[in-house]
Amino acid sequence: MNVLLANPEFPLSFWSLQRTRAIMEVKAVVAPLGLATVAALLPCQWNLRIVDLNVQPVTDADWNWTEMILITGMVVQKDGLLSLVREGKARGKIVAVGGPYATAVPEPVLEAGADYVVRGEGENLVPEFLEALKTGNTRRVFESSEKPPITASPVPRFDLLRVGDYIAMAIQTARGCPYDCEFCDVISLFGRQMRCKTADQVIQELEAVYRTGWRGIVFVSDDNFIGHKAHARAVLAQLIPWMESRGYPFDFWTQASVDLGSDLEMIDLMTAANFSHVLIGVESPDESVLELNRKHQNIRHPLMESLRFINKHGLSVIASFVLGFDNERPGAGRRICEFVEAAGVPLAVLNILQVMPNTRLWNRLEREGRLFKERTSGQTTGGQLNYVPTRPETEIMEEFADAWNCLYKPSRCLARAFRACLEMRPTRRAMAAARGEKLPPQKGVSKATWADTFRSLRRFLRLVVAQGIVPPLSFQFWGQLVAVRKSNPSRLIRYLNHCSFGENMSHLGATMFRKTAAVETESARKTPQLG
Repeated sequence: MNVLLANPEFPLSFWSLQRTRAIMEVKAVVAPLGLATVAALLPCQWNLRIVDLNVQPVTDADWNWTEMILITGMVVQKDGLLSLVREGKARGKIVAVGGPYATAVPEPVLEAGADYVVRGEGENLVPEFLEALKTGNTRRVFESSEKPPITASPVPRFDLLRVGDYIAMAIQTARGCPYDCEFCDVISLFGRQMRCKTADQVIQELEAVYRTGWRGIVFVSDDNFIGHKAHARAVLAQLIPWMESRGYPFDFWTQASVDLGSDLEMIDLMTAANFSHVLIGVESPDESVLELNRKHQNIRHPLMESLRFINKHGLSVIASFVLGFDNERPGAGRRICEFVEAAGVPLAVLNILQVMPNTRLWNRLEREGRLFKERTSGQTTGGQLNYVPTRPETEIMEEFADAWNCLYKPSRCLARAFRACLEMRPTRRAMAAARGEKLPPQKGVSKATWADTFRSLRRFLRLVVAQGIVPPLSFQFWGQLVAVRKSNPSRLIRYLNHCSFGENMSHLGATMFRKTAAVETESARKTPQLG
């Protein structure tokens, strides 16, 4: 059978990273790990193609070739997902849908015409789906309340991906999170019980990524990499020598809880394995908001000190914040900005709360009659709220716009990048050189081609065009670049990467607010005026 596996396009958001993609000359951010995993669960005699609509469209040739299309997607991708379902049926194809959106909200997917919906994780449901296909069973929905052990998960089909089109490849070492935040959908999707792959499995997956020729960022997509600390240490214990033996081909990014900031041993293991960035859900500097959302780990651990400690010891923090929670007092946006500046967070992500299906927050607001299910978009960088907030929506939106302009003002982004890189310790290699120790060979670096060098030069020149030409920003850019080169030279590349992030966020804000203004103007034009 010829089977197409499709990932719908993401709408404009932080994770689009438009400017970063332009600077790096790639088409999308992270390769679709879910589709690569599903592909590995399908019969080996089937002919498979993965089409990521963030990279390329589904062509007429693709449609003519395929007999069945398998579609995944998150809530934020729902419009593109439903469009693919309708087109697949209009073209007479078998259509099956899985992933977070179909798992949480199957009804719209079935109404759009999907033949099959898989609600849950593929390891225990794809075999049932395949058996139904084989026997002609007319069952349309496959679901299970059981969470499968992911030791049974196969090595994803990374070979089906066009790796050169992405900023990052992705792997997963564990599913679930031990915490119980009210707003988070990780618990409803994957549960609180951490389910882990063996360290050997993780290394096998990285070997498969390595064989594709990929060298660069690998996103470890665990919702909390340190959710099971013994498992994380076991993985890192094997990962460190594996990375050293191959000349450190990968730069790992991941997600973790703030208690990482009280575990220097874990931070040291992560940096030894070449982890460089960690996304941490701070959510709010207001303790009353954290308390209501059961984000107790952010109360038990001193937030500001933890983030500074993590950065100081070699991991750049990407801190995520949310506006619009219950218990939120006026001025929350300003307090977030003050916190980011005081903590010296180099990379901050500002979101508007979207209540996600089947979370405890969703269920509570539904009981209270405060939920607008039809407005649920998954879009956290603007748009309509899908709930009735406890303070005026206009106030929240105004604070969001003000905080965005404050956080992502280019000069402030550059200043935070500069401070973070000066406060961070030098790389392990730089510290070893300072001690006069013999350095291990950097195999990955020595194999860099002239093409790689030329591509890096082009990326640097694009960043210079964006930030290093027009005063007064150019003075700050070059002055800080020289200062980092002098004071902490091993962190120069990290500084440039942070500058690129800031450029992306400034550009996203300008685009986003321009679109919002256009929609508001059009809405006002169509609204009848009373005379």
